Amino acid sequence: MEGIQNPIHRTVEEVFSDFKGRRAGLLKALTTDGQKFFLQCDPEKENLCLYGLPNETWEVNLPVDEVPPELPEPALGINFARDGMPEKDWITLVAVHSDSWLISVAFYFGARFGFGKNERKRLFQMINELPTIFELITGNAKQSKDQSANHNSSRSKSSGVKPRQSESHTKASKMSPPPREDDESGEDEEDDEQGAVCGACGDNYDDFWICCDACEKWFHGKCVKITPAKAEHIKHYKCPTCSTNKKMRA
Repeated sequence: MEGIQNPIHRTVEEVFSDFKGRRAGLLKALTTDGQKFFLQCDPEKENLCLYGLPNETWEVNLPVDEVPPELPEPALGINFARDGMPEKDWITLVAVHSDSWLISVAFYFGARFGFGKNERKRLFQMINELPTIFELITGNAKQSKDQSANHNSSRSKSSGVKPRQSESHTKASKMSPPPREDDESGEDEEDDEQGAVCGACGDNYDDFWICCDACEKWFHGKCVKITPAKAEHIKHYKCPTCSTNKKMRA
């Protein structure tokens, strides 16, 4: 990846911004730009790597010549496996390696600039609130994980209510960001529940959300073009996908 200058990141926020930019680029390669990415990974070429860049773009290129490299390198030779397995499995494999690379780059910056225990923890928590590329590719981004799943299971199974919604299910709750469950021990940071991710963009950072009454998925208001003022007058909200499906059935 010669000629590409990597910026210097000295704060947790700057490293996280770099992480999100590279992640967005990799997602484009494996989803919207999937055909272009597939064609560039010719097995007849040398060992190739998939790079996510901070400006939300991507490239397939040879690894750098310098040893050790300035940054950790992505998985080498992804092109060799392209025609040796089903395309979906290959994309999933690349997604897993891409997730690992993103983490390694973020913590490389953390080590290089002397992040302490609290800074590393905060960086990981910020990263961990985003669904992984693998989860988005395979459609598992909304499943609870590990401690979060165990923490919510007794409540959801016994009451039949989703963990992020109360029994009252008022309009106000549908318009508020999906809440995070606090750790029963009172240590919020140790159980940093991810909450919901937007059904449109897959992210979970925003001030205003709305929940679809049909599919029960949460959406950023801006992603479905619903403002707080407009939501006040909506009794039963249906997301664009559910609305389209209803029209098709009609």
